[in-house]
Amino acid sequence: MMNKNNLFLDIHAIQILPPSNVNRDDTGSPKTAQYGGVTRARVSSQAWKKAMRDYFNEHGENANVGVRTKNIVEYVASKIAEKSPDKTEEAIELAENTLKKAGISIKDHQAKALFFLGDAQANALAEAAIQGQSDKKTLQQCLNENPSVDISLFGRMVADDPSLNEDASAQIAHAISTHAVQNEFDYFTALDDLSKEDNAGAGMLGTIEFNSSVLYRYGNVAIHELLKQLESKEATINAIKLFVEAFSNSLPTGKINTFANQTLPNALIISLRKDRPVNLVSAFEKPVRTQGGYLDKSIERLSNEFKKVDKFVEEPLISMYINTNEDNALKDIGEEEASLKNLTEDLGKKLEELL
Repeated sequence: MMNKNNLFLDIHAIQILPPSNVNRDDTGSPKTAQYGGVTRARVSSQAWKKAMRDYFNEHGENANVGVRTKNIVEYVASKIAEKSPDKTEEAIELAENTLKKAGISIKDHQAKALFFLGDAQANALAEAAIQGQSDKKTLQQCLNENPSVDISLFGRMVADDPSLNEDASAQIAHAISTHAVQNEFDYFTALDDLSKEDNAGAGMLGTIEFNSSVLYRYGNVAIHELLKQLESKEATINAIKLFVEAFSNSLPTGKINTFANQTLPNALIISLRKDRPVNLVSAFEKPVRTQGGYLDKSIERLSNEFKKVDKFVEEPLISMYINTNEDNALKDIGEEEASLKNLTEDLGKKLEELL
């Protein structure tokens, strides 16, 4: 049965990627997927979540953000040294012993697997280490309370001790092209600036694989779950606004120096729903085919699909969008916003009423 207190954020984007290779597989090829009987460009959810976490760290000045690292001993030791300079020399040993007592597997001053730790959690653990705390339950409480924004949104999995797991309140879909793609190869040569005059050959040569696409991107947040995790209405609203901003402005950096594919979404839609989140990728199961570019048709398809799903789910509480195209195919789906800043501000006001 649906919980009347449930509240979900849906976010959809249509974004152009010119020739690029932002997310590659083990052979160096741009990742792809079969969908609707054709090959699509694909950017994995993991790649875009990493880009979003980097955005959190760079732009979330007032947010409690975390780090995912094997160097957890050094990280906690730095907090110990900050809090108690007289323990600087023993900080590494103190941090390692405390982490082990908390149930984290450590070898050679490093965690055996990547560990996701929030800044507030690291500070709490450092304080416990300074006080000589050795009770496992108390130390694990330091690791479970005050989760960072990115841990709350994207979750934490600890194989050695599931009690340290954190459920994700957000989901990010694999981005796929709205149309079929075919990977291409760029053959390049590099000349040696100091080569002899009688040496006409290249100093280096090779190939880089790439493709170009119009992507459909989707994510959602269970806002009611995020509120439980952060235990603060203000922190939750700020986290949601930062999530929307990061989803819109972040970009995986694979081969970005080679292709300079610094693009932004051409259309962005956000909705607040009470019943359930809805991914609109079905709009593109039949690949877009056109002679004049894929963008306009992709936005039109997204708009049509947005209206169709009302046959199955409740109408959103509110929908807002940004569209950079002159032909505004989104005009009937919600409130148009002039900028991302305006959109996040209006979203924050609506959440103030609903939470």
